[in-house]
Amino acid sequence: MKRIVNTLLGCTLLLTINTTKLTAQAALPGDTYQNPLAVEFGDPYVLHVNGGKYYMYGTGGAAGNGFAAYSSTDLVHWKNEGQVYYASNKNGWSDSTAAWNGAYWAPEVYERNGKFYMFYSAQWKENPNKELENFRIGVAVADNPTGPFIDISNKPVFDPGYPVIDANVLFTEDGKAYLYYSRCCYKHAVESEIADWARKKGWFQSIEESWVYGVELKPDFSGTIGAPVLLLRPPVKMNDKQAEWESRSVTSKEVNRRWTEGSVTFKKGDTYYIMYSANYFGGRNYAVGYATSKSPLGPFTKAANNPVLQKNVEKGGVVTGTGHNSITYSPDGKEMFCVYHARTTATGDQRVVFIDRMKIGDDGTLLVEGPTTTPQRLPGGAR
Repeated sequence: MKRIVNTLLGCTLLLTINTTKLTAQAALPGDTYQNPLAVEFGDPYVLHVNGGKYYMYGTGGAAGNGFAAYSSTDLVHWKNEGQVYYASNKNGWSDSTAAWNGAYWAPEVYERNGKFYMFYSAQWKENPNKELENFRIGVAVADNPTGPFIDISNKPVFDPGYPVIDANVLFTEDGKAYLYYSRCCYKHAVESEIADWARKKGWFQSIEESWVYGVELKPDFSGTIGAPVLLLRPPVKMNDKQAEWESRSVTSKEVNRRWTEGSVTFKKGDTYYIMYSANYFGGRNYAVGYATSKSPLGPFTKAANNPVLQKNVEKGGVVTGTGHNSITYSPDGKEMFCVYHARTTATGDQRVVFIDRMKIGDDGTLLVEGPTTTPQRLPGGAR
């Protein structure tokens, strides 16, 4: 009898354990998310409004010439809010008939004094020399993160005399604002040991480069203060530790350009971090590195552990073209996330959004825990 009771107890206990295990497994998908997210964007930027909703903006997704937005409460499930900026607004300064349908790229939105300001790139209609790449940076304003955004002026923020893209803004404790942008590769041939190497190989006669600059903004965003400062550029010497990963588009014979673009700047402690993307944005080698400084306008020193985000196909993964990131924090504010676009073998050439955790160690080293395509824990505080 005792044996029968023990057997029954054992079966009950085993059933309880197995049921608990099944329940835990059934609950697991609800406690996780998986990349890529269901958002087809390039250059994703996330705004967190007053600790409440998140809003994502990016290149693509708009039916007309302009930008769309998505909203979320947990960084994982996103609602399409439709088009929030139209190039045809009353102060529109861009040319929607120019190459790439006006090149409405890389919008970023910031909340200041109860208003929302969108910085973005587009083709400028003032183009007397008929340049193919005539990109400038504009600013539009709205009362809500979902628009409608109206340009604050009928002209770009400033004209440096060369095409610029990928605006990013940093607001500092002293009340100043700094604009970071990328000078395009277009007609910007630069001599370097990489350029010499490519010529000797007979691959390319010249190598064009894009460089990242920073400049102080006027408080009303109507212009800039002082001259732009060069912050980042591709390495000149081939023995530079950054040269290998930042030159892959050239050394793979993909294209005669080296990019430094898609920058995002933030402060952690007493250190300014600037993350940036290198290599061809349409290729497999697009990757992210970072540099640090004690001042918002540098000088910046590139990190020894670059790149911190890159393709994983050589390691059996399915992800390529990782880049142009922004950063945000989990709903509970305890976790930092890297938001970026990439491609997978399933999505082909379509850029899709990924979010992965990132950390800054006690020694100041920045790490991105990605790219991932397996189930990950939901961001802290997400429901």
